[in-house]
Amino acid sequence: MKEPRGQQLIRRYKKHYGIPVDAQVTEEMILRHWELEKRLTTELLASNPDNRWQVFQRCYNTLYGELEWLNQLIGADVKTPPSRLHENWLYLIGQPPKRVYEIGSGKGEMITYLASRGFECKATEISQERGQRHTPDSPNLSWGISDGVHLGRFEAPDSYDVVISNQVIEHLHPDDLYEHFKGVLFILSRGGRYIFATPHRFAGPSDISRVFKCDRPMGMHLREYTHQELKELLVLAGFKDVRAVFRVPPQIGGVLRRWVRPRASRRYLTYLCVVEKLISALPRHRLRRKVTWLARVAFVFPNIFIVAEK
Repeated sequence: MKEPRGQQLIRRYKKHYGIPVDAQVTEEMILRHWELEKRLTTELLASNPDNRWQVFQRCYNTLYGELEWLNQLIGADVKTPPSRLHENWLYLIGQPPKRVYEIGSGKGEMITYLASRGFECKATEISQERGQRHTPDSPNLSWGISDGVHLGRFEAPDSYDVVISNQVIEHLHPDDLYEHFKGVLFILSRGGRYIFATPHRFAGPSDISRVFKCDRPMGMHLREYTHQELKELLVLAGFKDVRAVFRVPPQIGGVLRRWVRPRASRRYLTYLCVVEKLISALPRHRLRRKVTWLARVAFVFPNIFIVAEK
């Protein structure tokens, strides 16, 4: 299939990243981003446990340092107020007081909102090009640097009630995901919950590769997952209860959203794993992707949303 170029490429890029239509984005900027991510991805995947944190930190500093406009433009077209944008997370976390730790906070939009609601929050990033420099001061919010994997090196055991991550684990080295889950378990208090969202493999790729019509991630989504894979690894890491978050599809939300609150369900996770098995039998990824997006009407989403309890 012919890759998009010119205005078609610019439109696809802006739509994918939530960039305003009138923002000054050129084809050269997009191609520079594409080539840089592919090169950095090769370096990330080639890293080993001894140098991984240094390699990841350097690569993400390079990405946001060389493409400084990414922090300014990506997500700038999102007009949804924080109370609506983060309402599912707020409902699943519960009421304050709670100690909340976020992995990969980006520019800190969600963790800043949670701090404003009275939670005691810790935000973290691997790159100094993201994080605190883009976030207003908050009395309930502190910032730290972390590799996102070996959390016990940065935090005391049993120190948080809730750990959250949104669109993060797909950026971790695939070899580190088990250690990541073990690290989360270490810093969670007894009965604490890890609440996280990540793109579904069948709906992807969800990184810059989608802009260029690729069938698999070639940018800095090092691996995208399924519910079944994540469930098995979470249980292996030691989580005692793993559930998928049932919520009303945005396209049929409206008034119904007020009455049907998101809830974490074992049965719903089982249902999603069965649907995945059926979709995985389809012969081509593009067909699996199409069916996955159509399946939203059957409460199958292109984004995985999981709650795992210690």
